[in-house]
Amino acid sequence: MLDTANFWIAAGFGLGMLPVAPGTFGSLLGIPLAWWLLGRPTGQQWLIMAGLLALAVPICHVAAWHYAGLDHGSIVADEYLAFPLTVIGMQAARTPWIMALAFVVYRFFDALKPPPIHLAEYAQGGLGIVLDDVIAALVTWVVVAVLVTLYKRRTLQRG
Repeated sequence: MLDTANFWIAAGFGLGMLPVAPGTFGSLLGIPLAWWLLGRPTGQQWLIMAGLLALAVPICHVAAWHYAGLDHGSIVADEYLAFPLTVIGMQAARTPWIMALAFVVYRFFDALKPPPIHLAEYAQGGLGIVLDDVIAALVTWVVVAVLVTLYKRRTLQRG
């Protein structure tokens, strides 16, 4: 029973079982989570994120047992639990277009896995499964923060 519940959570409540782009569809679950998280004080955001990521490691690790320890495409808890990091502390992300931008940039980095993101996958067990998504989310945060800052500067210069 617990194993089934764990796999259901790891598979994004079924989204990870989709035949096309399961990581992208699974990541969609992170959007309402990120939106909710942004309504909390920044300190709480970090504490909640730490808890979510701490839960993601064993959830993904146990689910990977079904696939000989591999990060199978159906395991998407790492994607949706790491996604809120892309906007943590960024109140500007409470607008739909910034949240959408964060989602697109995150999916780009998570799917492409440029260095150093791809190196994180070599960590053992659930840590490796989650770590590459955490790094992709943090890189996304930097990109989105820079783009938002540049946009605000340009808007101020015009106005």
